[in-house]
Amino acid sequence: MFLDVDGTLLDFVDDPLAVHADASLRELLHALHQALDGAMALVSGRAVADLDRIFGASHWAAAGLHGLQLRRADGSVREIATPPARQAQLCRAAQALAAGFEGVTWEDKHNGIALHCRRAPAQFAPLQAAAIDLLPQLPGYELQPGNLVLEFKPAGMDKGKALLELLDSDPFRGRRPIYLGDDLTDEHAFASINQCHGLSVRVGDREPTRARFTLPGPAATQAWLDRVLDALMQGTPTHARIPGGHDARQP
Repeated sequence: MFLDVDGTLLDFVDDPLAVHADASLRELLHALHQALDGAMALVSGRAVADLDRIFGASHWAAAGLHGLQLRRADGSVREIATPPARQAQLCRAAQALAAGFEGVTWEDKHNGIALHCRRAPAQFAPLQAAAIDLLPQLPGYELQPGNLVLEFKPAGMDKGKALLELLDSDPFRGRRPIYLGDDLTDEHAFASINQCHGLSVRVGDREPTRARFTLPGPAATQAWLDRVLDALMQGTPTHARIPGGHDARQP
């Protein structure tokens, strides 16, 4: 089981640092982690340390910063680091860019920079155009658009590649994977899951998507995960809905 966080497990908020998981969600995920013998991972654009803050789950497998950080189930860690001078250059450029767009805030992710437009949605399109123009001045970085966010991140890694890396390690190896995600950044993971004959589940109604099933939002995600946990504990079937509105039983 691979789970995106913002927009999938939790609703979006204006301030990414204000996000928190309530006790019932934490308890549900800890129970799923145990029922799956540790074969559950968070896969997020957030740093792994931030995921631990939100969920209190420092022993879980996790892929942070779109896979630039990865913690396997055995606790081993690998990170694709950015040289400090390059990150400092990116910070200066991104900060200057954000300053030209009222309502846009920037977040230093240490391996990249996120520009948030949640407080000013109308700024997203012009900000994206300006960011694309800036990109040639930032060799080695690529632009990753998301839900009212643009991220400059080191090129060559994404959630799909991180997921395949986790699938090649225990306790994930040899098991049929499920991935739940909502955003453009999750499309890489959907492609990898489909390649592995797993179950790709889009949360929300964003189109187009490679996902083969859908759930309407984070509340439905939590309700479905409750049913998955019940299936694992009781042996009852669980369900997801195929994009387009038809119900389909999960194998």
